[in-house]
Amino acid sequence: MEQEIQQGTSFIQNQTSAFRKHGSDSIQVFAPATVANVVCGFDVLGFAVNEPGDEVIMRLTDKPGITISKITGDDGRLPLHPAKNTVSVSVQHYLESIGRTDIGLDIELHKKMPIGSGLGSSSASTVAGLFAVKTLLGDETDVAKLLPFAMKGEEMACGNGHADNVAPALMGGFVLIRSYDPLDVIRLPHPKDLYCAVVFPEVDVPTREARQIIRKQINMKDAVTQWGNIAGLVSGLFMQDIDLIGRSMQDVLVEPVRSILIPDFYKLRELAMEAGAVSFGISGSGPSVFAFARNEEIARQITQKLQQHLTGLKIGSQAYVSTINDTGPRVIG
Repeated sequence: MEQEIQQGTSFIQNQTSAFRKHGSDSIQVFAPATVANVVCGFDVLGFAVNEPGDEVIMRLTDKPGITISKITGDDGRLPLHPAKNTVSVSVQHYLESIGRTDIGLDIELHKKMPIGSGLGSSSASTVAGLFAVKTLLGDETDVAKLLPFAMKGEEMACGNGHADNVAPALMGGFVLIRSYDPLDVIRLPHPKDLYCAVVFPEVDVPTREARQIIRKQINMKDAVTQWGNIAGLVSGLFMQDIDLIGRSMQDVLVEPVRSILIPDFYKLRELAMEAGAVSFGISGSGPSVFAFARNEEIARQITQKLQQHLTGLKIGSQAYVSTINDTGPRVIG
């Protein structure tokens, strides 16, 4: 596991060093979408995927302060005001922490993924912005130190500063948030040949509302079942045991409630499992759903079956197939 973390950190450091040598006053960064909760791990588990993701272009300016000059791909839904946008707010917190509020920054945000999809749209934007400013200023500290600032963006976006999207988007790979107070984040190993099939049904499931319908109290029997499944999933990741991963991905607490917000959720699960899925569940708060598969061909068959069914319901959809993304954000220009 340590080697895996070091490889991810080395990639990020190499990206940073390469940019510093370039000596430019602008940078373009991509940050990936994420699958949070991973069925049984509500608010404590998440992983990054290769696509989709968001892009940020950041430039140094002569006038101190942060401006947002352009946002594309959002249909006008996101604010340009720097005090109201998750990217600029997170970047401002970072600048304050390093005593660099004297500098000027201009930000362009290019949304390359659907908003409100359950794939960590706000976290991808925030992480891209934070990684951009860190690299632009030549800050070579551990990228994980950006996590508290990214969580500030999540708090603004959905009312809760959880880390199960921003941590994997920032650090790459499969991530466990062991504790929030104090913050303790652990990068987990995973089978390299594990594929993720994601389908986003184009219906609206706002994150705030999806959180509000979750039960505030649970009985001990359900809690014990959930603890066992989380432990089984983490064990399966360490042991590279895909069968154990699959049978551990069951949720008796959150999925039974949130599934009612997703059209034909249980039929989609049935179709995915018939197509060879190892497991199936809701990505984040939905409406996106995801399945693990043993290879790319099966993953693509799963997305095809799910999209065909949604088309029959007259619901548009978008699909993505990916391995787990171990690199997190990256400089693309």
